Amino acid sequence: MFEVTLELQKDAVEMRKVYANTVREKIVENTPIIALEADLMSSMAMDGVHKDHPQHVINCGIMEANVIGVAAGLSLTGRVPFVHTFTAFASRRCFDQLFMSLDYQKNNVKIIASDAGVSACHNGGTHMSFEDMGIVRGLANSVVMEVTDAVMFRNILLQLMDLKGFYWVRTIRKQATQVYKEGSTFTIGKANLLRDGSDVTLIANGIMVAEALKAAEMLEREGVSAAVIDMFTLKPIDKDIIIKYAAKTGKIVTCENHSIHNGLGSAVAEVLVENHPVPMRRVGVKERYGQVGTQEFLQQEYGLTAEHILEAAKALL
Repeated sequence: MFEVTLELQKDAVEMRKVYANTVREKIVENTPIIALEADLMSSMAMDGVHKDHPQHVINCGIMEANVIGVAAGLSLTGRVPFVHTFTAFASRRCFDQLFMSLDYQKNNVKIIASDAGVSACHNGGTHMSFEDMGIVRGLANSVVMEVTDAVMFRNILLQLMDLKGFYWVRTIRKQATQVYKEGSTFTIGKANLLRDGSDVTLIANGIMVAEALKAAEMLEREGVSAAVIDMFTLKPIDKDIIIKYAAKTGKIVTCENHSIHNGLGSAVAEVLVENHPVPMRRVGVKERYGQVGTQEFLQQEYGLTAEHILEAAKALL
């Protein structure tokens, strides 16, 4: 079981700065990394890296399909391209290029998709993607993740330098709630058990991991033992832990900052129906588009809080 921080509080560093600092570090180490941006360098704190290392950071403009093509070409020369843009543009806008240039060709490109779900806040409905992970997990060779906090993000980025293939990593840009202790390491494709339990299992990813931990504490005060699992890899999903805790607790609640269709809830349901069917509830966005607002407002508006998870778990109980 993973050791988590004793008190849930905001990370000291923004997720975008984790990305920029890690890219800078790998450039200085003379690795073959090259970072591509779609006119969002300031949004991801990459403008300073570009200024200091202009040969290693390329602004390809607001042409996301072209960015993917450039990345694919660079990967064929032995470079390790990391592409960043917002989740909506890293999925919907360039899907055919993800299919043709990356997945079908099995090229070595890493996509960093930021402003996940309601964390897009004031960018509004057109930039607030609730369907992106579902789109990308349908590609045959893709590995799809959503990182939880700064500790995980840095460790995953370092791993991706050495791993070959098409990896798609979803993140927020600003401060996440710190869940993991400094120095923690993670295995892509293996979920993290954060809290054991015997009555119900909460399976979460991204910003919903912290909410699930809060909900588990609420349930404990009511005499309910809730297990909490961080399913940070959506594809390939950790089937073993889902089956194990379905058998152990008999009830599953999935928690995601994404549509309940074709995301974490759907992926977990697929495993359950084929291996160990149990009652479950899906906490996530239900048939809606985004809107402008603070993250706190939007989490309430779309039912993405600890209280909503608590209600779902109690409905099963």
